[in-house]
Amino acid sequence: MNVKGKAERTKQFIIEQAAPIFNSKGIAGTTIDDILAATKMAKGGIYGNFENKEAISIASVDFIFGKMSARTYSVISKEKTAVKKLFAFIDLRKNPLVPFIEGGCPILNFGVDSDNTNPAVKKKVKAMIEGSIILFIDILKQGIAEGELSEKLNPEEYCLKVLVMLEGATLVSRVTDSVKPMQTVIKILKWN
Repeated sequence: MNVKGKAERTKQFIIEQAAPIFNSKGIAGTTIDDILAATKMAKGGIYGNFENKEAISIASVDFIFGKMSARTYSVISKEKTAVKKLFAFIDLRKNPLVPFIEGGCPILNFGVDSDNTNPAVKKKVKAMIEGSIILFIDILKQGIAEGELSEKLNPEEYCLKVLVMLEGATLVSRVTDSVKPMQTVIKILKWN
């Protein structure tokens, strides 16, 4: 049996079980006991694969952001026009009460959770946001170049408006247990 392969599978299993807990309860709020309960492993099994809870949290953030990126690229790549790509990106958030990732939006959750307390995770959240911005701006520029969108559109400003409105609507929808705030924002963002 391949020992390295088994060790990697065990490590991946721990990450997959811990990630939704970190996203739901926060990094500070998640305990090793939570991870032990989810994995049904002994402490030695956890600590044999990770130095500490911080290392598990970092790997969990990477795992979740990887899933988010893969899903975003998968949905957007199916569309041919810039406008359809934009709308597909926006529609990924249409129901924040039934999120793609257990616990809600990881950008929002980890962003709030790590602000001023966890520089390593904050750096990862920043990179995820910046990557989303670059992707979104490229789509907008494609739309302008192909005549789908007005040359008067400022891609950077519109991108920021979309991301801030979607994150804000996610927060308000989850706190109020209503999809209406998100539906309203999506209606505003889909100008046609």
